[in-house]
Amino acid sequence: MTMEIIRDLNDIPKELKHSIITIGNFDGIHLGHQAIFRKVLEEAVERNRKSLVITFDPHPQKVLHPEKKTFYLLTLLEEKLKLMEEMWIDAVIVIPFTPEFSRNEAGTFIRNILWEKLKIQKIYIGYDYAFGRGKEGNARFLKTMGEELGFQVEEIGAVTVDGMIVSSTNIRLSINEGQVSRAAKMLARPYNVSGVVVRGRQRGTDIGIPTANIESEKVIPGMGVYAIIAEVEGTRYQGVLNIGYSPTFGDNEFTIEVHLLNFQGDIYGKDIDLFFIERLRDEQRFDSPKLLVEQIKHDIDQAKHILAPYVI
Repeated sequence: MTMEIIRDLNDIPKELKHSIITIGNFDGIHLGHQAIFRKVLEEAVERNRKSLVITFDPHPQKVLHPEKKTFYLLTLLEEKLKLMEEMWIDAVIVIPFTPEFSRNEAGTFIRNILWEKLKIQKIYIGYDYAFGRGKEGNARFLKTMGEELGFQVEEIGAVTVDGMIVSSTNIRLSINEGQVSRAAKMLARPYNVSGVVVRGRQRGTDIGIPTANIESEKVIPGMGVYAIIAEVEGTRYQGVLNIGYSPTFGDNEFTIEVHLLNFQGDIYGKDIDLFFIERLRDEQRFDSPKLLVEQIKHDIDQAKHILAPYVI
């Protein structure tokens, strides 16, 4: 089944009317989002209707708070769409989020889009989700509108992992702290960073352990050394990755450097996808490159042990 993607509200096909829907940013497609999607799917099958997700691009934070530092994502739009398709969602409407759109009142959005254009039968939302100007479109507001117009509303409660509420904010916090294994539990998959391999200072090559430097617009885990799986051109490799400033060499430029195990070749300019499995240690300064090499060899041995269960 191919999921239908609609990017223009004037191009909504007739068969999507009377759908079972959900609405949100869904950054990360974490366990909480997945629980909502399953409810939408179950209800759609039961009523013989389409399952529909409404989301926004770019992320509203990028539009509403441009004065803040760059807002990094857990999932890029194409990644979100791929994950939704893998959950068997029938269709997704991607609404361009602009300053003008952000000024719409929730009631206007509900009447003009959810009702006039879609005639939705039921909407599921997360326990803390709200939309529209001033975030007035919460569960209570939706239920009032639903009673007036003729659709149902159901709010899905929070999902917890190890006592922590699963949310995009908490996952972002975990990743920033380097707690990638905790983030993986909340995502139900290893957190990944996709990017392009760029040329760096060649430090790794100089000490006999070549590395690739990565640039990405996603949330970057906290500084340190990680055991990772890397995918390049459809092939997966085990690897060790360092995030930081290379203190042994006195560099002051932030880099993401990955050393792929059992790999030979030139990957500069190629796309790479990094899956963070476990944090090994803090980034640290060594008194000499020789001591650094010894530590990296230890990191590689540790990573091989951690990554052994993963199919390459």
